[in-house]
Amino acid sequence: MQSDAEQVAVGAIPPVRRVATPTMLAYGFGAAAYGVKDLCFSTFLLLFYNQVIGLPSAEVGFAIMCALLFDAVIDPAIGFLSDRTKSRWGRRHPWMYASAVPIVAGWLLLWNPPALSHYGMLVWVFATAVVVRTAVSAYEVPSQALSPELSADYDERTRIMAYRYLFGWAGGMGMMMAAYGWFLAGGVLNRSGYPGFAIGGAVAMFVAILVSALGTHSEIKRLPKVEIARQPFRASLAELGETVRNRAFLILMGAGICYYSAQGISFALSNYLYAYVWQLPPWAYQMLALTLLLGVVVAFLIAPRVAKRTGKPIAAMGFMIAAAILLTGPYVLRLAGVFPEPGSPWLVPVLFTIFTVNATCSVSSTILGASMMADVVEHSEVETGRRSEGVFFAGGFFVQKCTSGLGIFAAGTILSIAGFPALAEPGKVPEATVDRLTLMFILLYMGLGFTAAFFYRRFPFGRAEHLARVAHLAKAEMPAGK
Repeated sequence: MQSDAEQVAVGAIPPVRRVATPTMLAYGFGAAAYGVKDLCFSTFLLLFYNQVIGLPSAEVGFAIMCALLFDAVIDPAIGFLSDRTKSRWGRRHPWMYASAVPIVAGWLLLWNPPALSHYGMLVWVFATAVVVRTAVSAYEVPSQALSPELSADYDERTRIMAYRYLFGWAGGMGMMMAAYGWFLAGGVLNRSGYPGFAIGGAVAMFVAILVSALGTHSEIKRLPKVEIARQPFRASLAELGETVRNRAFLILMGAGICYYSAQGISFALSNYLYAYVWQLPPWAYQMLALTLLLGVVVAFLIAPRVAKRTGKPIAAMGFMIAAAILLTGPYVLRLAGVFPEPGSPWLVPVLFTIFTVNATCSVSSTILGASMMADVVEHSEVETGRRSEGVFFAGGFFVQKCTSGLGIFAAGTILSIAGFPALAEPGKVPEATVDRLTLMFILLYMGLGFTAAFFYRRFPFGRAEHLARVAHLAKAEMPAGK
């Protein structure tokens, strides 16, 4: 007689196949919604409430970090519930469809705060950030959980993630270009541009979610069929605890927390660094988005190829080390007095070339990290007898959202320690203040980046182990005598 765990696993192995291009495009396009949210949260949210609304940077960062605490409960809960959802639309699509309207509502409220007291405004930031984060989780966690269900092929999963990250970054960079070139063309410190900015982001996310859900709807009949037995709440908690103790999962969580926090610090400080350290001219901001997008396109092309030759853990480690060195390099050289000065005709070409290669390396590392997370599903299934795509990708998504939680909190703290003034004018901030900001950014980003690389290298299995595991599970599913 089979155990409950064995009964859940029956019929749950995805085919080892190459996914059709139209499905890949639709699936990947949905990530544009998170790209828009992530870019706006990480790049503009602290700036908006600090320099436009006038709240202290450390308090804004703390309010947003507090919203992150809810994610520690919400994301695993959504992942677990998604794994156990039963409907004629499967486990993932009901969540994807249902998330679209709440995301739009929360987004519009976040960027259009009413006239409130100082502490009332902080509560508003916290509450609306929780609404947006929860709604985004209700889409992104089930959507990401589809990736290991579409194919069990080791290399195809990297290709699936490459499409997802390509569209995710394209959504973010598209929103950046729209922000700098249209919505906030009058200046990022001009509040009148933010209502249009909010509407543009809301429409983009709504369209991306529906296109992806509809475009992958035909795959529902091909997804693994998982038997879901009713059980007491305590038993569900025990299952969840057993699942998240998986060693490979914990290693990727460690890498993700370090990298995405570093990325969050970089994004949250980016407008400060561009405006006050490099003093970029307005036209450079449009080029910046295209530069970063070029790096993402190169990552889309090379990450699967490099991983196929070296294996995912080694490739992810190498890309991460290179990314940390490249991003901090210009700031180190500036402090040493050997980098082009603001106003130099060489500044933008040299800086943006480095940023392009950095984007290639950092995005490649995250593509491979997500692909390894997909492989953890079968690793866990062998150990527990359960497929828990939603739980694992909820964990991965939680660390991604550290970008706009821990990252923004750390950025606000850095600005406070550096003595960076509110409502500051570029070119008039004391050089000692700018140097303190730069040095703290270098040390923190390098430390987190190298620690992430350390975790990636410790990932416990590669292609051979994964293929053997999939073959074992497929054999276990076959009826006796076949």
